[in-house]
Amino acid sequence: MEIGGKNVSDWWELFRVYAERWSGRRTFVVAAALLFGLLAATGAVATWVAFLSVLTLTGVVIMHSLLLGEPVGRIRVSAPVAQSGFAGLASGAGRTILIEMPDPVIVLDSGGRIIFCNRAAEGLIGPQANGKHVATMLRSAPLMTAIDEVLQGDEAQTVSYSQPVPVERNYTAFITPIETDTIDTGAEQSEIGRKRSRAVLVVLRDVTEARRVEDMRVDFVAFASHELKTPLASLSGFIDTLRGHAKNDPEAQEKFLAIMADQADRMRRLIEDLLSLSRIELKEHVRPHKIVDMLAVVSDVTDGLEHVAEKNGMTLTVTSAAVLPRVKGEAEELAQVVQNLVDNALRYGRSGKRVEVSLAPDTRGGKPMLRLSVRDFGEGISREHLPRLTERFYRVDAAASRAKGGTGLGLAIVKHIVNRHQGTLSIDSELGEGSTFTVLIPAAGDEISA
Repeated sequence: MEIGGKNVSDWWELFRVYAERWSGRRTFVVAAALLFGLLAATGAVATWVAFLSVLTLTGVVIMHSLLLGEPVGRIRVSAPVAQSGFAGLASGAGRTILIEMPDPVIVLDSGGRIIFCNRAAEGLIGPQANGKHVATMLRSAPLMTAIDEVLQGDEAQTVSYSQPVPVERNYTAFITPIETDTIDTGAEQSEIGRKRSRAVLVVLRDVTEARRVEDMRVDFVAFASHELKTPLASLSGFIDTLRGHAKNDPEAQEKFLAIMADQADRMRRLIEDLLSLSRIELKEHVRPHKIVDMLAVVSDVTDGLEHVAEKNGMTLTVTSAAVLPRVKGEAEELAQVVQNLVDNALRYGRSGKRVEVSLAPDTRGGKPMLRLSVRDFGEGISREHLPRLTERFYRVDAAASRAKGGTGLGLAIVKHIVNRHQGTLSIDSELGEGSTFTVLIPAAGDEISA
């Protein structure tokens, strides 16, 4: 029920505060006793009626004080009532709504300490964040600066920031002050009142996926247009030739059609790799949870590449430790890691005549890991090229890479998949001795026998 735009409870609260401020309960009871005594003396009401009325009013005042946790005589407010007015908002249906919101929601007191965080925020800063200062939980200079400014009295702000580890994530933070009622008490009844207290509401929105979509759009236009230009120009030139002086030359037609087929196949592989890289980058910040047997993955991939090894006159061998840990991951993505590494070894390590794939348990920082190594015995790679091998379209020898069917995206795909699995990729190579690509992936905890 509302009166004049306010709930009845709001009007009652306003009346109670002002009544306590200007008269106090004791004054009210004394005035009522005098009034009913005067009425009884003049015969307006019976004496017993006046006595009962005064007794009833006194009882009501005492019960009201006790229910609020205030001693009769000198009004004080218990600690739970004196807490921030946000406690009323974060209860019942309001609390349920805040907890279930998909975006992280954090409420800070006037000192910058966390007094509430919902389930999404707990996934970001941990479940034990209440009572801690926000600067210890969200380490971002732009975000902390904006929060401090709002705490000091500024208006609402929106700020963007990034969290670089363990995988870069981008957030937009909406920071706004919350003016809440806090009961203000003094030693005497007349000092009781309400004051405004400033809390801060922080709502975070993960914009990582949107940012990556935009980055990929820009990259696709820049890289794809450059990489597709050459095969498209070749196809266009051969088509013109076949329409012109080679129109009636079967031998030339056969030769040119074979080259056109190679160029079309190159464009197909390039588009497939670009799409694959885009899909992986979109979910790179999402951790996989399935349990994967890497020995089975490696066996399936190498079985499928045996014909490539035979075609190149090479041998492909797989070795494994007797006991291997399983890993948390996506089997299809891990198979793509093995596929790209082994395929590169077969393409570029052809002179070494063999490729070795090995699996073994390992550790990193005291935590159990699985080590996957792919080694070739080819020409090797100069040291200055190693740091850039995982860049998109980076090639040590662009002409040789294109001639061998490479797209320049294979190791970039490997890097992003390994990042998603919280692993590491390292490359070691010596000229004339070959190259070794090593991947470490966190173990899932259980083990299998090879």
